[in-house]
Amino acid sequence: MILLPAIDLYEKKCVRLFRGNYEEMTVYSEDPVGTACSIKENGASWLHVVDLEGAKEGTAPNRSVIRDIIETTGLNVETGGGIRSLESIEACLSIGVKRVILGTRALDQAFLKEALNAFGDAVAVGVDAKDGKVATHGWRKVSELDAVEFIQSIKELGVKTVIATDISKDGAMAGTNLAFYRTLKNLGGINIIASGGVSSLDDIRALREIDVYGAILGKAMYTGAVHVKEAIALLEETK
Repeated sequence: MILLPAIDLYEKKCVRLFRGNYEEMTVYSEDPVGTACSIKENGASWLHVVDLEGAKEGTAPNRSVIRDIIETTGLNVETGGGIRSLESIEACLSIGVKRVILGTRALDQAFLKEALNAFGDAVAVGVDAKDGKVATHGWRKVSELDAVEFIQSIKELGVKTVIATDISKDGAMAGTNLAFYRTLKNLGGINIIASGGVSSLDDIRALREIDVYGAILGKAMYTGAVHVKEAIALLEETK
């Protein structure tokens, strides 16, 4: 299992939302590149970066920051937020992003097929669940799509990696939804990255036991509840 520390960008700052609410935003750093350097120094090889403005508006106001992070740290970066065209996928890959996460636009399966044909495994899908349903547009809208059924359908299209978030857990520091991730793991044939609610080493240990592909570490890293170095050491115990 890999650990993906998270940097959420808003106005070129590192922020965190509480349960996806833009009205409940905390700024943790005004130096995202410095934060990324610290994450690398503590042993991480991957970084999960979300452009929250992009997710909200469908634009890419923080792409230059993502480029600077990659150029400075050399970390493997996956990124999402407002990526809704083939051109925006290509623009992200051109600055060195390893994996591009489609959210809202992935509901258009014709577009998703086109993206997979063009970019293959570099395309992942972010599935954000609220009460079991798929949420879109920066979590501000909730569809009638069942999250597990949707993940099964995109797996059949050829999606290899899904970043799955239980919105009710995100930023709440109350643990992760293990039952949700067990269900997704049991689908088989798809890499599941758990996002939302990882707030202790015990959460990381439990996700490792489920054998998901990866776990995203967000607010707990910023508050000091989980240290990247300790989390990486825990995961390396199984090697």
